[in-house]
Amino acid sequence: MTGNEMLLSRFSEIPEELDPASPVALGLRCPVCKQEHRLSRPGLGGAGAQCSFEFSYVDGILRALPNERELYFHRFIRDYEMVRAREGRGSSSDEYYLALPFADLPGDQGWQWNIRSRTYRYLIQKVLPQIENQNPSGCDVLDIGAGNCWLSYRLARRGHRPVAVDLLDNPTDGLGAGRHYFSHIERRFVRVQAEMDNLPFASGQFDVAIFNASLHYSADYEQTMKEVARCLRRPGYLVIADSPFYNSEAAGQRMLEEKRSTFLQKFGFSPDSTQSREYLTPQVLHQLAEALSLQWTVHKPWYGIRWMMRPVKAGLLRRRKPSKFYVWVAQVGRGEMSA
Repeated sequence: MTGNEMLLSRFSEIPEELDPASPVALGLRCPVCKQEHRLSRPGLGGAGAQCSFEFSYVDGILRALPNERELYFHRFIRDYEMVRAREGRGSSSDEYYLALPFADLPGDQGWQWNIRSRTYRYLIQKVLPQIENQNPSGCDVLDIGAGNCWLSYRLARRGHRPVAVDLLDNPTDGLGAGRHYFSHIERRFVRVQAEMDNLPFASGQFDVAIFNASLHYSADYEQTMKEVARCLRRPGYLVIADSPFYNSEAAGQRMLEEKRSTFLQKFGFSPDSTQSREYLTPQVLHQLAEALSLQWTVHKPWYGIRWMMRPVKAGLLRRRKPSKFYVWVAQVGRGEMSA
């Protein structure tokens, strides 16, 4: 590992991957100067880093968001957390989080978790086994946009080593909620507050990166995918799940117009503080394939008859066609993964 060592504060009860004495310690990369580091034990200090940024470890979360980027995302985080709170997300009990994605106890988002649970079942039945066969001792997984960490928890129970990454760190709907899982798994997973376009990890450390209902929050798909691909070993896997997909740009734009109108009426603001892309199209996926030399395999989970009939209902009511949720998989470094 090149570069200087960095001091990690509040080092008690840290995951093994953040212990510099561990053979599985993560290599980190400064999000400002891009220099690669290993964290050092408290008291050893640093050795003249190229910039003033310092990682910190607060409330069980590795903080890797520079001050200026924290200010940039402040409005988005504030608005997003307000919306999620008004939707009744989160709980104070372990039971709520342990039930995800199969039940929403006793929340009002059951329809959404029904989609998440079906996608997750499809992932563990059709997608992950092919990746796991190549990594029998478990995979190093980037959970990008991890939210309350339910997927990281499920992956840890399958014997993998997930790293949960998100901007949100609150204790009900963000990375802070990960604490509800730790007494139910053998080893804590790592939680990192960072942006998906500037990940604080040394290159080539992960076997798979999963965007779980999160890629559409990116403002620049190509930048995001290149940054995540940088962190993957070769070969490595990119998985996109539960991001809205439209067959045309026009349909996606109509959705955005409707969403802005709804948010203004319901919450009093427009949901575009960070210019998130919000949806995928065939053209977008083609452009990403060209830029990163990928071949996508599309998987189409079954979400039930009511979900399947949504386009028919929309047509009868002369509404825009609804989004579709697919699972997109590509292998970085060795062609296409068979379906």
